Amino acid sequence: MSTPLDALARDLDELARDLDAEQRALDTLVAGLTPAQWAAPTPSAGWAVRDHIAHLAHFDDAAALAITDAAAFTREVDAAMRDVAGYEARYLARGRGLAPAGLLDWWRAARQRLGAAAATLAPKARVAWFGPSMSAMTFLGARLMEAWAHGHDVTDALRVPRQETDRVRHVVVIGLRTRGHSYVVRGLTAPTAPVRVELTLPSGAGLVDGDERAADRISGSAADFCRVVTHKRHVDDTGLVVVGPAAREWMLVAQAFAGPPAPGRQPGQFPVTGSA
Repeated sequence: MSTPLDALARDLDELARDLDAEQRALDTLVAGLTPAQWAAPTPSAGWAVRDHIAHLAHFDDAAALAITDAAAFTREVDAAMRDVAGYEARYLARGRGLAPAGLLDWWRAARQRLGAAAATLAPKARVAWFGPSMSAMTFLGARLMEAWAHGHDVTDALRVPRQETDRVRHVVVIGLRTRGHSYVVRGLTAPTAPVRVELTLPSGAGLVDGDERAADRISGSAADFCRVVTHKRHVDDTGLVVVGPAAREWMLVAQAFAGPPAPGRQPGQFPVTGSA
């Protein structure tokens, strides 16, 4: 039985619980790492494991601020836009200056602040961010996507198997809805050709989207789809079945996250996963 995207049961409380669970899963993974493992390089050039946790801590704090103090968050955005490289360097320097226990304390406190702030959101509220504002659902979904994606870099660095759950459905939703965005950030015209997407969640449940009569199609594991749209794998290094030029082009430019176009992974960089 497959569920259409539009019928996918999602509410704000469920999403907040799934966000917390995704963060806790990554916390459990990194809490017992050795200093050498915290310093292990990841596929994101120049970033060690600790840098991904610092990134999450900083932006979970920023997300809490965006919800609770719009004026202060506007000043945060202004500071970031004036010096993008310096802004990133400062929060990474903060994380690199902390011992692993201190870095974890920072992230845990930031998550707690975000959770408390998120509990005040109405389902139809709009939340400002570094790009366009987002609905409360999309905003928390983006935080979950961040935790999942940066956690993927951590598991790649540590060479440990992924333990995927149906929480990836939230990342799938963002990946599907940002098809047009993936073109716009590259200065390209958003496509009009329909693409049918048929994915299997880790539980075995199906998730479908798009015109079932479409000639262009993407099928396979939901986790592999998420890997492509978050730039953790090149489509050729997944088990996705991609049929038709519009589907292929989408998977080559897909970018579910904000910011300028990013290069993503190169074909052959990782073995084919084909995992659920």
